[in-house]
Amino acid sequence: MLTRLKVSGFKNLLDVDVRFGPFTCIAGPNGVGKSNLMDAIRFLSLLSSESLMDAAAAVRESGGRGGDIRNLFYNFGQQTSPRMDFEVEMIVPQAATDDFGQTARATITFLRYSLSLGWTPSTGNGRHGPDRLVILKEELTHIPRGEASSYLRFPHQPAWRRSVVTGARRSPYFISTDENDRRIKIHQDMSSGRPLVVSAEQLPRTILAATNNASDRPTIVVARREFQSWRQLQLEPSALRRPDEFRDPQILSQNGKHMPATLHRLASMGEEERVYTRIANRLAELVGNVRTVEVDRDDTRELLTLYLTQIDGTRLPASALSDGTLRFLALSILELDPESTGLVCLEEPENGIHPMRIPAMIDLLGDLAVDPKVEDEANPLRQVIVNTHSPLVVKQCSEDSVVFAHTLKVPASRGGGSVLGLSCLPGTWRDKAGMGSVGLGTVVNYLEPALREPSPGAPRRVIDRRELQLALGFVQDSAER
Repeated sequence: MLTRLKVSGFKNLLDVDVRFGPFTCIAGPNGVGKSNLMDAIRFLSLLSSESLMDAAAAVRESGGRGGDIRNLFYNFGQQTSPRMDFEVEMIVPQAATDDFGQTARATITFLRYSLSLGWTPSTGNGRHGPDRLVILKEELTHIPRGEASSYLRFPHQPAWRRSVVTGARRSPYFISTDENDRRIKIHQDMSSGRPLVVSAEQLPRTILAATNNASDRPTIVVARREFQSWRQLQLEPSALRRPDEFRDPQILSQNGKHMPATLHRLASMGEEERVYTRIANRLAELVGNVRTVEVDRDDTRELLTLYLTQIDGTRLPASALSDGTLRFLALSILELDPESTGLVCLEEPENGIHPMRIPAMIDLLGDLAVDPKVEDEANPLRQVIVNTHSPLVVKQCSEDSVVFAHTLKVPASRGGGSVLGLSCLPGTWRDKAGMGSVGLGTVVNYLEPALREPSPGAPRRVIDRRELQLALGFVQDSAER
């Protein structure tokens, strides 16, 4: 669970410091940097598995393998920042499995991870742009249990906090860096033995990505698995419509593949009727005309196909459902899956959803996230971050969950330009934690955008009808003045 993220020097993120709760909605207009914040989260996740260059190539707008690495760094005028810095505070699971199937148990579950990357120009190949990312610093430390309450600022029950923040450790470091000579030390969990020392200069990947030893360094392995569990859902209708073969994975992928196999696994875990009924009831909140949802098993063709049966008896395969229905269905299955943990990022959850059904989507996303007021095994450590342009989405979110994104002007002394700014509603927990609040006028303008005057000679728009303007409060009746 990502509880705090600091980023500086990545794209247009400069001195960004944002705290996250179980559910966070980042709202703002186009082009301010909301997606760049999502990219920073995705980049950190990729760096736990991939090489530095492969992770950079996979991030949005990085230009692929042939792209200029400087596109990832903060640019001001004709200058490029020499480094990007990340700092993460996170709650990790108590245990995870390494690549060899061995169980790694974290010494302590509240961790802080810091990573600084720079770039070096290419040499000897005739190109002038930078060619390689380099590690400047990588560190993994812990946050003591006794201090956890001062770091977890979102509302929660102490019993829940004690259930997820466990363990103890005296030595501060799991990974440390001497920035003077660029040496990284990898410390052991269970003993005071000498750390493994490596040079950062030629490392092709992070220490986190290279560590897979459950016996000597279990906490680093668990931290790596936490980063790998961070997913940016990009639910594609073509993937959601596909049936599954019997041998396909039984967990929902980031693009929505394997929805039938995932639901079939959940139904096969013991209470098939309860699972199908719960999914059907949830989907009925969106489309209404739902009697059942189930997975048909075709033993001859070895196929699993998801079907929806309407109240009138019409049976429809997933291939016949609308894009919005499929996205909602996928999230409903994800919410029911106890094996689906970690961070879920979703851009524009309102896509394909009728405005009157936005509340159902927000309720679903809220239920998808962990409830920090409940200590229960059926309450997986799962977190949701969404971004949106839609005032309708913001209106339905709890006031504590909304972060407003806007543009900040950088002083000329720091190179000028524009960067992402973040603020919250006054009096909410983020405001009390020092984030800074947004003005009431800004919120009103976001929720009720001002009417633009019609172009001369243009056909009358729907919103130009006076009875609608009266009903919506944009104008006053003369009798009321």
